[in-house]
Amino acid sequence: MEENFNIIQFLKSAVATGASDEHLKVGHSPFIRKNGYIKKTNMQPLTTTQLENAIVEIAPDAIKESILSQCDVDFMYEIKGFSRFRINYNRQLGTPGLVIRNISYNIPELKELSLPDILHSIIEYQNGIILVTGPTGSGKSTTIASLINQINQTSAKHIITIEDPIEYVYNCKRSIVSQRQVGVDTKSFADGIKYALRQDPDVIFIGEIRDKETMEAALKAAETGHLVLSTLHTNDAVQTINRIVNMFEESNRFLIRKQLAETLRATIAQKLVFSEKEQKRFPACEVMVVTSTIKDYINKDNTDEIYNLLKENTVDNMISMNTSLAILHDNGSITEEEALANSNDEAELEKMFRGVYQGTRAYYE
Repeated sequence: MEENFNIIQFLKSAVATGASDEHLKVGHSPFIRKNGYIKKTNMQPLTTTQLENAIVEIAPDAIKESILSQCDVDFMYEIKGFSRFRINYNRQLGTPGLVIRNISYNIPELKELSLPDILHSIIEYQNGIILVTGPTGSGKSTTIASLINQINQTSAKHIITIEDPIEYVYNCKRSIVSQRQVGVDTKSFADGIKYALRQDPDVIFIGEIRDKETMEAALKAAETGHLVLSTLHTNDAVQTINRIVNMFEESNRFLIRKQLAETLRATIAQKLVFSEKEQKRFPACEVMVVTSTIKDYINKDNTDEIYNLLKENTVDNMISMNTSLAILHDNGSITEEEALANSNDEAELEKMFRGVYQGTRAYYE
């Protein structure tokens, strides 16, 4: 007789171990991701029947009967009083699979995340766009949630989130927080932004800018006096600007650069660096604040100069990724080898370790 697979108990156990993600595949033991690394559990390999039963158990009522006939579905699941989970149902080689991201009820404070102090002042902007960027699993969602909750706790505003699916859930504190899920509460990101403008917002969070239509709507919202927060899968400020501009036809890029120069307020690029000694991950951040000089670089399509400005800036509290890595090394969080392994410019970081220049390390202090 086939052994039962208890998906609820498995998720509880995985969260208790500190896992961030779970991977379930037919014919394999469940895998978890912890501290950025995939680990195989010692459980028995899952059968098709076990996994299909688990999927139907946690699927939303609206798609319980049809989910197994679909190919790709994103949804949320909640174990009341324990945790929320962002779930991707997928098919591979004709069999079902699940990739699950654990979403804590607790939204950490910015200080708890060891992020630069400048983030506290960045979210005081009344309008424009702030982008948090980085690869999958780099902590973007948690950083955004902390920024939104900081506004929620300190300002009397109307915050609208447009997500696919909704991850962190906010309790209204000083602000009103309205959360809308694409496909449930609104048709698309672009539609969500369009109608949000009629709902008296001060802050609009867009879960992810994936296409030109969403970017156009975000720019319009920023231009009309709203603060827009969103994420992109880019590694640094220059990539972010270029990705946005390249969403548009070449004939429109001059106008988009001008529009972006006027609305972009800051970019926060981050990655999580694992410390073997501490057995935990630390965030390394590149923070670019859009100054008049950077506006000029964006307008003139001279974005490569931004790298030099980030490295040399000592006035506007900007910080380069290498400076952030150097700070993590200086305070004993990570080793020199771990810092270099996560650098996009190892030669420059080695010079920093040798004291050739210090960058803006003081801004974490």
